[in-house]
Amino acid sequence: MACTLADVPTIIDYPDVLKRMTGEGFRCLYHNSGAFGFPENAKPQVVGWIGADDATIRPEALREALRVPPPYERNLAAMFVKAWCDHLPGAMWAMPTSHWSYELEFGNFDWLPGQLRQIALDPTMLQQRNNGSAIEFARDESSYAGQFVKALLDLLHGSDFTIAFPGQPVLCTVHHHKQLWWQTTDDALAATLHQLTI
Repeated sequence: MACTLADVPTIIDYPDVLKRMTGEGFRCLYHNSGAFGFPENAKPQVVGWIGADDATIRPEALREALRVPPPYERNLAAMFVKAWCDHLPGAMWAMPTSHWSYELEFGNFDWLPGQLRQIALDPTMLQQRNNGSAIEFARDESSYAGQFVKALLDLLHGSDFTIAFPGQPVLCTVHHHKQLWWQTTDDALAATLHQLTI
């Protein structure tokens, strides 16, 4: 199925995010945040997509990393959209691992409000939320989603974002070192993510 641009993203209130995520077995890692993880007894596989060399990556994590050629941010965002459109049915949710009020007033205040406007969202709808409400992108909003993920990869500093796919056993962290780190308990999906190319 080809993904396209049609409608605009929507905001999912945090109580609904928390209910859905915990109902699907994920756990919230920090109070009121968009940081979620698998249960402690789960053994998710980890797949990293990285561009430039990064000495902060642990050797064991580096063994699970797929190198992406430059231009890194553009290629990572394109691979992300391809993974979503081809292998992950349904919507995607983007959430700060801290909360929106912090990101829009302190952490990434210099560019994030403008980027939200670029994807047709009013940043004032998120600015007072001290929680990890989700931006939901439907499958026909993949152009907006790709644009947003690329902006995160380009511009995030000091913060990360979680991307979830409701109904799917997978999480993706957009790391501020311009990397994407996937976790999944689906072995077939992990193998696909290890081998995906642009």
